[in-house]
Amino acid sequence: MNTVLFDLDGTLLPMDMKEFIDTYIFLLSNRLESVGYDAKKIIAGIWIGQKAMLENNGMITNEDCFWKAFENYMTNGNGRMERKAKRKLEKEMTRFYQEDFGVTRYITHPLDTVSECINILKEKGYQMVVATNPLFPEIATYERISWAGLYSSDFSLITTYENSCFSKPNLKYYKHLLKTLDKDPEDCLMVGNDVKEDMCAKEIGIDVFLLEGYVINDIEVDISKLKRGNWNVFKEYVSNLPRIN
Repeated sequence: MNTVLFDLDGTLLPMDMKEFIDTYIFLLSNRLESVGYDAKKIIAGIWIGQKAMLENNGMITNEDCFWKAFENYMTNGNGRMERKAKRKLEKEMTRFYQEDFGVTRYITHPLDTVSECINILKEKGYQMVVATNPLFPEIATYERISWAGLYSSDFSLITTYENSCFSKPNLKYYKHLLKTLDKDPEDCLMVGNDVKEDMCAKEIGIDVFLLEGYVINDIEVDISKLKRGNWNVFKEYVSNLPRIN
């Protein structure tokens, strides 16, 4: 094993996902309403776009998949928004991520142990990847990485909706990741808190570590045989890994 794949939300950045999503939607709705948009319709369109990304078959990026579904909803099935209207909304969304999204960090719970583990792995020569579900744009993903006290430069790859064409728990997400990294499954360890989205990587031969604290196990899978523990346990685990540099 020479590569560690980390989930972001609930893993590198400890948080309650429901609280995070609720706060995100509240802030975005306020922003959209303040500049005259129908926030309820746009939020509904965002959920439709997210569903489309979760079902993406790999023919287009998640970004293109999102906007195709979103625009079709916003135009009541007519396909595309007017170019000027789309550009205006895109700019407003970018401003939201630059100016408002940061408030959400106050419901997260960053831990010093996270950066300690990253530094241990870096010092030992392991390649590291942020294998977050690529449903957010780069600007929002990199922002959340910074909330965890980490730097994008710590990682050789960060999956975002711009550079991905599959989503978790589709196993093609992990297969595409392996191809991009030029790695075999046995080269990698997937660390995450979501049993369905993260631990499914073991189905294609990737070793897994369930990060406890904010575990999501909606499918009620037996986790007793999984390698697991909190960040202190994971720190002990990585401290015992061999150097590879």
